[in-house]
Parts: sequence; structure tokens; C-alpha cells
Amino acid sequence: MDDFQAKFALWRENATEYRAELDAMTDEQKKDAFYKDLEFGTAGLRGVLGAGTNRLNIYTIGKVTQGLADYLLSNKKSNAVAISYDSRNGSTEFARYAAAVLAANGIKSYITRELKPTPYLSFMVRRLKCDAGIMITASHNPAKFNGYKVYGPDGCQVTDKAAAEIFGFIKSVDTFAVKAADFDRAVKAGTVEYTDVTREYLDKVYERSVGTRRKVSIVYTPLNGTGCDIVPQMFDERGFGDVSIVPEQARPDGDFPTTPYPNPEKAEALKFAVELAEKKNADIVIGTDPDADRIGCAVKTADGYRLISGNEMGVLLIDYIFSHAKALPEKPVVVKTIVTTDLAARVAESYGATVQEVLTGFKYIGEVIKKLEEKGEGDRFVMGYEESYGYLSGTYVRDKDAVVASMLVAEMAADYLAEGKTLGDVLDGIYAKFGKYYHRTVSFTYEGVSGAQKMQDVLAAMRAKPIDNIDGSKVVEVIDYMTQTARDLPKSNVLSYKAQDGSKLIVRPSGTEPLIKVYITAASGGAARIESILDEVKKFM
Repeated sequence: MDDFQAKFALWRENATEYRAELDAMTDEQKKDAFYKDLEFGTAGLRGVLGAGTNRLNIYTIGKVTQGLADYLLSNKKSNAVAISYDSRNGSTEFARYAAAVLAANGIKSYITRELKPTPYLSFMVRRLKCDAGIMITASHNPAKFNGYKVYGPDGCQVTDKAAAEIFGFIKSVDTFAVKAADFDRAVKAGTVEYTDVTREYLDKVYERSVGTRRKVSIVYTPLNGTGCDIVPQMFDERGFGDVSIVPEQARPDGDFPTTPYPNPEKAEALKFAVELAEKKNADIVIGTDPDADRIGCAVKTADGYRLISGNEMGVLLIDYIFSHAKALPEKPVVVKTIVTTDLAARVAESYGATVQEVLTGFKYIGEVIKKLEEKGEGDRFVMGYEESYGYLSGTYVRDKDAVVASMLVAEMAADYLAEGKTLGDVLDGIYAKFGKYYHRTVSFTYEGVSGAQKMQDVLAAMRAKPIDNIDGSKVVEVIDYMTQTARDLPKSNVLSYKAQDGSKLIVRPSGTEPLIKVYITAASGGAARIESILDEVKKFM
């Protein structure tokens, strides 16, 4: 019997609540559901909902939580774990089951009574001095996904080393031997405690305020996610009185009925918001993803609503904070990832800031903050951001935060409107001063058993025969982050190519999805050049 067939038989015998789903599976579906276990890494787990070892369900949640409990107890760390969850299907059940498993191990957990954003969970860990945090979320993925993120005691996603250690414990857990306490009894006993730190969290967000003007018309969409209450509360408390919320996307809904991909990076996710903005003649559109750590934006122009990319918004925020903040630290620091636009560094450096570059993943930005704090220089950190629409100003959390980003974007729009400019005008001014970089991120999907092998083959081929030119411009720098030693960065499965004209390609597999992502930068030739490079990339892949 094939290994996946043996696993299937074991599940069919033990996972009785999933038996109907298991019995309905074809052989191909069985293979995909059981050919491997969901992989646990620094981003935790993420997978399709359903029965199987390669799916997210109550048993995979139980197994990883037991592994986390064993890890904490082995390190004599069992003070407490903070738990929150987003609006996805199964999130509430998974969060409470994780708390019940921890309770069975004698580990206290603080859990939110209702859904809260990912950065809120990071704040909980820090505020309540927990040893770990669990966030049930699949961020901006389609509705069929859910996930499980693990945070360390600093409120940052666990490091590579900690993730490897936790995974070692997870692998030794017998899936069907996991014990869970009764959740309601654990609440009554105090082993699980409902907790709300909203007031303290928002007060920390407000400390990052830059502007004082509030005259701006906003359309906001939480995309049926966790921003639904906390972002409108922030707008209200900060004095933004002209805010309209997209009614179809105003309340939590794990099916995300208005968009197949609730990702504010995608134009279609903001379609309803832009349509409402046109009716309201709003100045700006703001959208947050289901766990409210990313923000998308569109701004009114004479030609309609202009979508602001993740790279562009980061550049705008850096320029705004440095040009409008009443006080800035000495020797300010801005942190960006290796796939984020070089324009961000040019703008920050023009204000005298030091720019640090890290690998993709906000935990690496969090590590820079931690190192600064260890030297007593935490206040030097001004902002960190990823091109994938994630921003953080301040050190109160260790993850990207769409709540503080929404506040700053609203303030920025109001301040510039008072000066007679839109965000589009300001961005064009930055391009005129520093030059325009064109960016495109394209993903190639490799699903299932054959897809996993294909991803490995593609990256192996690229290492065996490195790219020597980008659309005719000679490659002058190749960095393999698996072997690089010149930079003070961890090893990572990333390849970077820089051409003589400044154009760049960065290639990396996703840590949470069966994707290879390619980040394209055209430093010359305009929009036509990026399309030409994109055509080359598609042919190659």
C-alpha cells in the first residue's frame, strides 16, 4: 500500500467527523491530501481546509499545538500563550481548540473573545509578557485556506532556529493521541482567559500620529475581515468624520463572497470600494486584508481613481513622515526587504536616514528593531516596510500593521489636500526628483506532488546556469542567498540578478504557498521595458 493510502486508512478509522469527506475522495484527491504533512516554518502552517495531513483541520491544529506546548515546556517556558484569530472559516474553532490543547498541558492562554488583527496579537504577546503567540489566519489567501502563525516572546514571528526546534517536537506528536481540555471549563478554571487590550493597543497606534488635519473623504473596506470594527474605531477617535464603509464587505465573512482573492494588492479586491468612492466623490480609498496587516489604497485624480502600489505607498509614507513629523530621532533608521524598491532607500537617505535591508518576511524587520533596542537605540527605528503592502511605524508591535498604516495614510491624504495636492501629485513629484522605477511581481503556481518537484527543478536549473542578461542588459551581480557570505543576512532560498542598467530580477519560492515569485525592476525604458522583461520571465519559467 502506498504511504498516502496507509495514512488515508488511518484517518478514515480515527477521524470519524471527516469520514463523509474522506469517503468522497478520488484516488488523486487522497494522494494530494495525504502525500505529505503540512510544512511548519517561520510563517507557521498554511493550507487548504479539509481532511488530511496536507490540509488544515482540527487534527493538524491539535498536532502543531501539542508540538508547541512540548517545545515551551522543554524550555521551561509555560507562563502563557496569547491567541487571536481572523474571520476565516474555522478560525474561531481552531483558536479555541488550540487553547484547549494548551490547557491540557497546564499552559495558560489569553484569547480574544472576538476576531482581532494579526498586529493586535503581536501586541498582546508583548503587553501580557507571554512566551508565545498563536494567530489563526491565512492572511490574504482565497477562502479555501486557513493558517496558524506562531510568535515568539518579543511579539515577532518565530525565528528560523525556533521554528526548526518547534517542528522537531511537532514531528514526534501522534496526531490521534493529542488531548484537549474542555474549553468552557478551562475558561471557568482560569486556564484560558478572555482578554481585551484594544484601548492600550490603539493608544500606542495614536502615538505614531504625524498630521493634525482631518478634512478628507475616505471610503474604507475591511474586505470582510478583522479590520471591520477596529479601523472605523480608529478613524472615529482620530477625528476623521467623513468615512464610508463598503456595505457588502463591512462584516466578517470567511467565504469572502465579493472577491475570490481578498488581497488589497489586487485591483479586483478594491472594486466595490472604488465604485462607492465614485458615487461619494471620495478623496481616497483604503482597504485592509482579512487579518488587517496589509493595506491597499486608491486616490482620486482627474482621470479617475489611481491605485497606489505597495512600493509606492512605502515611498510616500517615508517621505511624509520625514517631511511632516514634528520630531524625529537622531540617526533615524528605515528598514526594507531585499525585494522592496531601491527608491525607498534613496528617499530615506535624502533625509539623512540609515537604510537597512533584510530578507523577505516582517520577522526580519522585527529582528532589526530588537537589535536596536538591545543597544538602547530602539527609538531610532522610524519605519519598516515590504513591497507586499505591509508597513510599520513604531516599536509597539513586531509585525506589519494596517491599523497604524490606515491612520498615517488618512493623515497624509488630509495634509496634502490642505496643501493643494493629492497623493498622486506627491508621488509624481518624488519620481521627478529621484527617477521612476517600474516594478512588477509575478507568481508561478506549482500545486500538488508534481508541482513541489517542479519548483525544486526550476530553482536548481537557475543555479546550474545563472541568467546572464535581463532583456539585453548584461547581468553584473548575482547573489545566491543560500550561499552568500558578504551580507549579514541568514541563508535563504533566494536568487538575485542585477543588470548593468540597474534592472533587477529576484526569484524566491513562497514560504506559505506553492508559488515561485519573481520580482522585476526596470530602472530604464519605462512601462514598455517592464512588459518586455515580464515576457522573458514567462518564457523562461
